[in-house]
Amino acid sequence: MNTKFTILGCGSSLGVPRMNGNFGKCNPNNKKNIRTRCSVLISINKINILIDTSPDIKSQLLRHKIKNIDKVFFTHSHADQTHGINELRVFYFEKNRKIPVFADINTKKYLVKSFQYCFSKFGNYPPFLKINHLKKIHKYRIGNSKLVIRSVKAQHGLIKSQCFIINNKCAYAPDISKIFSNDIKYFKKLKFLVIDCLRYKPHRSHFCLDDVLNFVKIVKPKKTILTNLNNDIDYDEIKKILPKNIIPAYDGMTFLL
Repeated sequence: MNTKFTILGCGSSLGVPRMNGNFGKCNPNNKKNIRTRCSVLISINKINILIDTSPDIKSQLLRHKIKNIDKVFFTHSHADQTHGINELRVFYFEKNRKIPVFADINTKKYLVKSFQYCFSKFGNYPPFLKINHLKKIHKYRIGNSKLVIRSVKAQHGLIKSQCFIINNKCAYAPDISKIFSNDIKYFKKLKFLVIDCLRYKPHRSHFCLDDVLNFVKIVKPKKTILTNLNNDIDYDEIKKILPKNIIPAYDGMTFLL
């Protein structure tokens, strides 16, 4: 059974267009320039594992006709990765079973404090999520298939953010400013590298294009996919300057691991 990877959203924290309709340098006539905030879905044998609950998660899951979410992993605590968490309630109603959520210590604290009603009873409303500590490696047997998710801590400006490596084939690193040298080995020679590329100019909290190109030279993935793109990066324009093994993401992009 193949593992399917879906990029639900590949936009930066304000999305493209921004709330005021600003497309920046992106051509508004190209649908691939319409970017919701970052979330991805890993699907295998009717099991769906969500990474991050962006503020756009409802429209993202509706677009892909997703009927169940079985587990949720969080990269970090920022609003563009967490503030769609309330939308998960419907999946609890369907099965009357709490959805397991996995997050590092700081993200756990933020989630439980900011969305307490999700994790503990509030009036007559039952909790619909169960918080769990994120381990370095999570292993699952799904039918006849194995799913292995490795978490790798990276720097993201002033905080730490988690990258996830799935089945030693695909790395998902949407919010990073530095990969620590001891962890570079986990990123080498992967089939897919989905990585932060906020803009062309350097940024204190994110990889820019030059950062990605330099990292790709070191780890040599077969295919690199740029995500967390802001409105400086037009889909067609950046494709013109990228090597063939590096492409920009777009909302709804899927591939098999």
